[in-house]
Amino acid sequence: MTQKELLYFEDAIAHEANMIKIIEAGCKNLTDDNLKNFMNDELSKHNKMKQALINLLEEKINE
Repeated sequence: MTQKELLYFEDAIAHEANMIKIIEAGCKNLTDDNLKNFMNDELSKHNKMKQALINLLEEKINE
């Protein structure tokens, strides 16, 4: 894995982590149940993407 590829993974994981923090902070102030459900679905998607990126990175490192 090249340094450029590693930096890409780091950036992508950091972006997902940032989105997770933003969504979690936003959910604290929501009162509309439909909007809360939507935001929780988005939170789940970003958590899954972050974990998928971490798993892929670990896989590449262990090759």
